[in-house]
Amino acid sequence: MSPARPASQGGSPVRDTYLPYALPQFGEAERRELLDALDSGWITTGPRVKAFEDALAQWVGAPHMICMDSCTAALHIALVLLDLKPGDEVITTPMTFASTVTSILHAGGTPVLVDVEPDTLNLDPRRVAEAVTARTRALLPGHFGGHPASMDELLALAGTHGLAVIEDAAHAIGARYKGRMIGTLGDLTCFSFYATKNLTTAEGGALATASDAFAERARLLSLHGMSRDAWKRYTSAGSWYYEIVEAGFKYNMTDLEAALGLHQLQRLPEFSARRAELAARFDAGLAGLVDVPTVREGVDAVYHLYPIRLHLNRLSIDRARFIDELKAENIGTTVNFIPIHYHPFFRERLGLERGAFPVTEAAYERMISLPLYPRMTDADADDVITAVHKLHAAYRR
Repeated sequence: MSPARPASQGGSPVRDTYLPYALPQFGEAERRELLDALDSGWITTGPRVKAFEDALAQWVGAPHMICMDSCTAALHIALVLLDLKPGDEVITTPMTFASTVTSILHAGGTPVLVDVEPDTLNLDPRRVAEAVTARTRALLPGHFGGHPASMDELLALAGTHGLAVIEDAAHAIGARYKGRMIGTLGDLTCFSFYATKNLTTAEGGALATASDAFAERARLLSLHGMSRDAWKRYTSAGSWYYEIVEAGFKYNMTDLEAALGLHQLQRLPEFSARRAELAARFDAGLAGLVDVPTVREGVDAVYHLYPIRLHLNRLSIDRARFIDELKAENIGTTVNFIPIHYHPFFRERLGLERGAFPVTEAAYERMISLPLYPRMTDADADDVITAVHKLHAAYRR
């Protein structure tokens, strides 16, 4: 039997309607809380932000949690806390979003990119050890796709060389590494609550730390360097008087965002379980056809992403065409991430060329992130699996 004709060639698409790559999921509790926030008059930083910070800190097990308007803001503040001097180096990954690296630059540091492990696509500790110099001040590992990095090795390296560890946990709220919650391992951990994340406040992020000094200064820096909480100035418990004690930033979260976060956090275990179910369905349906995500022993991944890697030597089309073909079948996808040194700005600023990071580059050329989110049904997941099989059959080399 000949393979089904691809939709791009006049065949019937796998789906009648388009399956978006990602969609948030809100319920009645979020709607009520948001309306209550609007009715209360507190629409910027106020009591709901404080309640969300407290709930997050308790849930993660971090002594301090400072909510901000993005994970980018949290990364920037975390790096500013280190008081980097010109020439100070921060080691991070090329398999990340731009803000991980621009935050280092904005804080006055020098980014040093190091290649990743072939299976998890997280920072390779062996290569990190080779990259440490007398100028290195910090390690900035990410937890790609929601799978924790090799933290034992990275923390040991940091301890040996006296380095700070800032975790980019934009993908990893709720993940565990050897029984420990992400947010309790490094000196500082940065979370994202962007619209596509496992827990969303539309925009938003948070900085977790066990350091009283870091937490106090982070709160100052995140709101103009003001000496007291702004929202308290407008309550009966507050005062109109404040002082600017440091050149800060405008990075505060709003109560409208926190209103969503309070109830998203309560549903996070449910969301994580559903993501794991869908990932298991993809694993079973796609194993042997493509490379599916690795999950190492001792790790609780949270499947923010489900990146597959195509076997291009078995196909007559490239990755870009495969993505277009999936779109024609009404399946939304994306690619996470374009390697940092492929972008003109970083290529020129850091003096890097293609070929600098072979593991990252080889993975990128074959990678597609499939849709995976709690609103998806089993039938949606099966449509994705069917479409991938259909295209492999149609374009088999």
